Amino acid sequence: MKEHYLPRRHFLTKTSLGLGALAFGSLFKPGILQGKSPSGTRGFLDKPHFAPKVKRIIYLFQSGGPSQMELFDYKPLLNKKNGEELPDSIRQGQRITGMTAGQESFPLAGAQFDFARHGKSGAYVSELMPYTSKIVDELCFIKSMHTEAINHDPAITFFQTGSQQPGRPCIGSWLSYGLGSDNENLPAFSVLLSRGSGRKSAQPLYSRLWGNGFLPSLHQGVQFRSGKDPVLYLNNPPGIKPENRRRMLDKLGQMYQNQFEKFGDPEIQSRLAQYEMSYRMQTSVPETMDISNEPDYIFKLYGEDARIPGTYAANCLLARRLAERDVKFIQLYHVGWDQHNNLPDQIKGQCKDVDQASSALILDLKQRGLLEDTLVVWGGEFGRTNYSQGKLEKGNYGRDHHPRCFTIWMAGAGIKKGITYGQTDEFGYNIVKDPVHVHDFQATMLHLLGLDHEKLTFKHQGRRYRLTDVHGSLIKPILA
Repeated sequence: MKEHYLPRRHFLTKTSLGLGALAFGSLFKPGILQGKSPSGTRGFLDKPHFAPKVKRIIYLFQSGGPSQMELFDYKPLLNKKNGEELPDSIRQGQRITGMTAGQESFPLAGAQFDFARHGKSGAYVSELMPYTSKIVDELCFIKSMHTEAINHDPAITFFQTGSQQPGRPCIGSWLSYGLGSDNENLPAFSVLLSRGSGRKSAQPLYSRLWGNGFLPSLHQGVQFRSGKDPVLYLNNPPGIKPENRRRMLDKLGQMYQNQFEKFGDPEIQSRLAQYEMSYRMQTSVPETMDISNEPDYIFKLYGEDARIPGTYAANCLLARRLAERDVKFIQLYHVGWDQHNNLPDQIKGQCKDVDQASSALILDLKQRGLLEDTLVVWGGEFGRTNYSQGKLEKGNYGRDHHPRCFTIWMAGAGIKKGITYGQTDEFGYNIVKDPVHVHDFQATMLHLLGLDHEKLTFKHQGRRYRLTDVHGSLIKPILA
C-alpha cells in the first residue's frame, strides 16, 4: 500500500495560512482571537503586566523649552545678582549651545515677574500663570528634569521616542502596540497641534514625532486638524457613496487576504486595519470634533479661544472629548516657547495661550470623574539658561537652551497631589536633589499604565528595543 505524506515545508505552509486567515479575519471582528468584545481592540499583550492606575494619558507638550525661571522655579538670588557674571564654579565647564558659546560674558538674568505661594502645598507659581496657581494642589511639580539633548529636534525626539536619533517608535505608538485601543472607532493615539503667540518663527515639528518607527504602521499617531476635514483623506471623494466604499473595502479585504496568505507580511494586515479604521472614523470623528453642543460654561472655563478651531484652548477641549471616548494617548503640541530674545514680552503671550486652558482641562476632567483614571503631563524638551543670551538690557533679555535642569508638572491618576519633587541650586543651573532623567519619566508613565518598561519590547534587526532603551528607573516618591 502506497503511503501518502506531506513534505514538512508544505505542511507548515498550509497550517500557517489557516492561522494567518484567522488573524486576518480578526481585523474585521476585533478581539475574536482573545474573546474580547468589539468595544475595543487588543494590543500585543494579552493584558498589562500588572494592575494599571491609568487608562489614558493627555500629554500637553510645550515645544521650544519653557523657561522654568519665569514660571515655576523661583530663584530670588538671580534677581539679587542680576547682571553679575555666572560663576565658573556653577557652570563647571558644562556644554552650551553654539548660540552662546562665543559670548564673552554670561550675565545672570533675574525673572521680571512676581512669584507667590499658592494652595495648601505652598507651591511657587509666577504671576504669568494665574489659573495654574489655583490648581497647584492637584499638581505634582518635578523641578529636577534633565536631558542630554541640547538642541530642539533631538531633544523633542528624545522625549517622544527615548532616542535622540529619529526612527524609533514614539510613546503613543508603544502604548497602541502594547495595549491596543479601548474604542474600535477611534485610533488609540491621537495628535493635536497649535501655534503659540510667543515666538512667531517657532521651531517646526515633524510628523515622525508621532510616527510608529519600526512598529507596524497601524500604531502611528493620527493627526486631527482644524477645519473642514479633521483627518486628511478620511471623507469619501465626490460621487462615492458609503455603500460603495463598503463594497470596495470588502473586495480589497479579499485581495489583501490572498496577498497575506502568499507572503505572510504582517504589514498587509496593518494596512487593511487602517482602511477599516478610517471607514469607522467617518462617523466617529465628525461627532467627536463637533463642539457646537458644548454648554457656555465650558467655554467660559476654557476661555473664548476654545471656540476657535486650532487654538491650544480648543485642542484642550478636544482632548477632554477624546478622553471621554477612551482614546489611550492624546498628544498636544503647542509651539512657540523658544525665547532666545525678547523673552519678557514673548512669554506673556505663550502663557496666555496655555494657562487657562491647561487649568480648565484638569478641572473639567475632575468634575466628570475622568481625572481618577487619566494622567495629564505638562512640559517641554528642556529648560532655559539662568544667564542672558546676548546683551542683558533693562526690561529685555533672552535665554538659551538648558538641558541640565527644568520643570514639568503631572496630575491625575497614580500621582501624588500637591507636591514638589526635586530641587535645583540657588542659581537655577544644576540639580542638587532627586534628579529625574527622561527615561525615568518614560518608565514611570508606562508603569502607571500597568506596563513594565523593561518588558515592553519589539525585536527589530536582531535586537530587542524598548521605549527606555537600556535605562530608566521609576520615580517612586511621586507615585500615589
